[in-house]
Amino acid sequence: EVQLVESGGGVVQPGEFLRLSCAASGFTGTPYYLNWVRQPPGSGLKWVSSLYTGDDTIYYSDFVKGRFTSSVDSAKNTLYLQMNNLKPEDTAVYYCTADPTLHCTDDRCPNVPNFAYWGEGTQVTVSS
Repeated sequence: EVQLVESGGGVVQPGEFLRLSCAASGFTGTPYYLNWVRQPPGSGLKWVSSLYTGDDTIYYSDFVKGRFTSSVDSAKNTLYLQMNNLKPEDTAVYYCTADPTLHCTDDRCPNVPNFAYWGEGTQVTVSS
C-alpha cells in the first residue's frame, strides 16, 4: 500500500523560504508521477508541480515557476518541495500526491482530484 507523509510546513514571513518533505513508501518500483497540490483557505485544490520518477521530468504551475523546486531523493524515497520567496498567496495546506499515470503539465489541468494517493497535508502560512 502506498503511503505518503508530508512534513516541513510552518509559519514564515513574506520573502522567506520553506522546504517540504514527503516520505513515500509502498511503491513497487515502476515509475510514478509525484505531484504537489495545495488548497488555499476557502478555495479548491490547486496543482503545484508534477515530477515523473522515470526520467525526472518536472512541470510547474505558472503561479510557482521560478520560486518553487520539486526534487526526489530516490535513495531516501523522499520528495521535496523547496519554496523560495514565499508570498501570502502561497498560504495553503500542501499535499503530496502520487499516481502511476495522472499528472499535470499546466494550470488548466483537470486531473488533480483524481490523483490516486494522497498524504495528510502540511500547513504553510505566509504572513507578516
